[in-house]
Amino acid sequence: MVVIKNENNRWIESLVALGRVGEPSISPDGKIMYLGNKYKERTDSGWSAVKSLGSSFENIPIMRLTASSKGTYVFDERTRNGNGVLRYSRLIDGKREKPKALPKEINTGKWNAHPFIAPDESYIIWDGVRESGYGKADLYISYRQKDGSWGAAINLGDKINTEFEDAFGSVTPDGKYFFFYRGVSQGNLDIFWVDAQFIEDLRPKQ
Repeated sequence: MVVIKNENNRWIESLVALGRVGEPSISPDGKIMYLGNKYKERTDSGWSAVKSLGSSFENIPIMRLTASSKGTYVFDERTRNGNGVLRYSRLIDGKREKPKALPKEINTGKWNAHPFIAPDESYIIWDGVRESGYGKADLYISYRQKDGSWGAAINLGDKINTEFEDAFGSVTPDGKYFFFYRGVSQGNLDIFWVDAQFIEDLRPKQ
């Protein structure tokens, strides 16, 4: 796993870890790198050694975990049949609660994976397989309602989703751009990015 950074108009590549250590995501404050059910902390000299998230997460085969600014985790579960659920875990009074499944508005269909929770927890984006989708996997969004519940899943539409596998969405820290990948075939995928304004365009009026 590597980091590629633009310094003095040059792209500089640096090694973070050897071998597969999880699908990485960075906390909103940039201080923690989440790697499945493990994490690394940013230090003055780079990244720390890999640490465990704790016993509540050790037995869950997490692919991707993202965190909000409040410390809420949202994560998936790798299963052989693809029917794993998306879960969340909040930080309450400084203590981490045990993981709980997100509601049926999100956990519907054959496949739900690679979630991204907005820093302010106003929405969750993930990829899933549903009969109403465009292709092998589509990207969906659910918005937080006024009562704290999660709204119905909204397909991101044919400007993003295609007949192929569209997945692994995330929004840049400044909220301006949306990144995702499209897998045309096994092992053959490209990374795309678009203006994130569509997130506000799709948001239901409350």
